[in-house]
Amino acid sequence: MKRHLTLSVGWARILRHMDLNKVWKKLLGGALVVAVVFGALGFVVGAMWSKLKTLGQAPQLQAQQQQAAAPKIDIKTIKGLWGKNIIKFGDAGEKNLLVEVADPSCPYCHVAAGLNPELSSQIGPQFKLVTDGGTYVAPVLEMKKLVDSGKAAFVWIYTSGHGNGEMGTKAMYCAYDQGKFWEVHDKLMTNKGYALLNDTVKNDKSKSQELAEFLKGAADTGKLKECLDSGKYNTRIAEDSKLASSLGVSGTPGFFVNDTNFAGAYSWTDMKSALK
Repeated sequence: MKRHLTLSVGWARILRHMDLNKVWKKLLGGALVVAVVFGALGFVVGAMWSKLKTLGQAPQLQAQQQQAAAPKIDIKTIKGLWGKNIIKFGDAGEKNLLVEVADPSCPYCHVAAGLNPELSSQIGPQFKLVTDGGTYVAPVLEMKKLVDSGKAAFVWIYTSGHGNGEMGTKAMYCAYDQGKFWEVHDKLMTNKGYALLNDTVKNDKSKSQELAEFLKGAADTGKLKECLDSGKYNTRIAEDSKLASSLGVSGTPGFFVNDTNFAGAYSWTDMKSALK
């Protein structure tokens, strides 16, 4: 007890010679700094973790959402696509019917096209192409091989999946008129094409010259620009999107191999079993 009294008296003497207001302010200031620092660190770590989780889950979530919303589409509906005014190769009588719903500005459509290895590797190791030492087999390349060999028919339908693909899509419609769909498609689906559509052209109709010049060698540049400027395919964007919605496709890319739906950038390894 005596010891406690002695300590109390000692502290009392010390406190008498101190400005308690200053001490209190310093204590509060220090506590505030500590709180702010830890709060900021917590926010940064939380934001980074949230971003990493989102990046990792985006393709899976997209596929799950599409699959959950997609109605069952029968082969009769798929065959009916060849009777519509859309981009198509072959006819509904082919043994295998292939459908791609895409947006040329969409990163996962570029992955599926297999012509932009830089972007594929950036998005994730699971999309690294076989030709680059990975395991991913781009489905669009394999579908085109089947079409070229007469073993399948193919349709291409637009719907917005990234928001900057309208002019690129119109360029593909215009190229289809020239019999140059694949040439223009393949150039737009490169890394340079991705940058052009997303950073320069976007949906700006006044950028028709830049777009046509980029596609020089893939199609007649003069005819391409004339077609783009004419507005010939302005309404096709909405028509294609409506058609995609009727098939239950709300994101890109979306595929059908016959009547089997594949929502997302699946590897061809996982899709080819649906062939006949």
